Amino acid sequence: MQTHSQKTNPDSNRPNILVVDDSRLQRRILCASLNRWGFNVDEAGSGPEALEKCAANPPDFVISDWMMPGMNGPDFCQAFRAMERDSYGYFILLTSKSEAVDVAQGLDAGADDFLTKPVSGDELRARLNAGERILRMEQELVDKNRLLSSTLEELQALYDSLDSDLIEARKLQQSLIKERNRRFGDSEVSLLLRPSGHVGGDLVGFFPIDSRRVGLFAIDVSGHGVASALMTARLAGYLSGSSADQNIALFEGEFGIYDALLPEQVAERLNNLTLDEIQTETYFTLLYAEVDLISGHVMLVQAGHPYPVIQRADGSVESIGSGGMPVGLMPDASFERVECDLDCGDRLFIVSDGVTECESPDGKMFEEEGLRKTLANNRHLKGQEFLEAVTWDLHQYAEEREFSDDVSAVLFEFTGPKRNAD
Repeated sequence: MQTHSQKTNPDSNRPNILVVDDSRLQRRILCASLNRWGFNVDEAGSGPEALEKCAANPPDFVISDWMMPGMNGPDFCQAFRAMERDSYGYFILLTSKSEAVDVAQGLDAGADDFLTKPVSGDELRARLNAGERILRMEQELVDKNRLLSSTLEELQALYDSLDSDLIEARKLQQSLIKERNRRFGDSEVSLLLRPSGHVGGDLVGFFPIDSRRVGLFAIDVSGHGVASALMTARLAGYLSGSSADQNIALFEGEFGIYDALLPEQVAERLNNLTLDEIQTETYFTLLYAEVDLISGHVMLVQAGHPYPVIQRADGSVESIGSGGMPVGLMPDASFERVECDLDCGDRLFIVSDGVTECESPDGKMFEEEGLRKTLANNRHLKGQEFLEAVTWDLHQYAEEREFSDDVSAVLFEFTGPKRNAD
């Protein structure tokens, strides 16, 4: 014989419903209707008994009477809401109360809906259908949130792995600069490279051409991140100071002695290599200079890079250069050579736009005026101490915020003709 808590037409996809009422007759009436509709039905005669059943088998719906001895419907609802469960439980209160204050009390306790006794079968069925729609939406949200959480965990794992790789990539990028400082007789070259993120697109360096000349270069690849960093690594190989036969600025002359292309020829060659061999959308700015360590004569090419400056021994500052087009934008681009002379005590300072375009919190750029002030304020410092002071000034200007662009610089300090040049 079938009991009132069993279903006539079982359907495993239908919700589980718990009917709670201290009246056995009322429970049987409700359960009979619910069984006919194909729900999984259970019942309890009190709030405490219902809580035990909810703990053992959490229902999808609870239909509870308001007026029950011991624990009334709102109190039971509040206890039901406090239970831990994986999915939402839809709670319907049965009541003869219709005052707004009573409805508010039920809502405060956590009820989702109300039915007035005696219960109309059609109305109950409509309320359950509405509740099913809400539970389906809630389950969809739970499933999507679970999928989202799982995806976020996977992304976090990938990010952690990528972050670790980028940290190593930054170390490798920093290793592209074999030396941060070198003396050539009494003159000295010092380098600064401070990527704004893990890896960046700036590159600075130098290489000896022969016993009396040195090549200096500063590069700023467009964009940021891995692609720019890979490009700088490629360019570092083209301007290698450790392998003259791979350095595109050098060529082997008579008797196996290496000589250097003119600065504008170096820019043209890099331009052709970028467009013909590398074939990338990336371009870069370049400042390449050749310095005579005996005479102090400088030949340079400026290809879209910020204007280099000379700080004279008396502290005065002058900009040099001719602007020019970046490398890797147009085939057959031409570049103009600029020449100047350094006297004893003068220094040549080449910076990236990460210096001149460093922003204060209100968006004002450092620009050439800020660079001139920095040079004036730190004119007594030399080498790496000077570069550290420049970096400190930029941090102060940005009010300790992270730099929005890579910061790089080349400092050449000329202290007179190099001896024993031959």
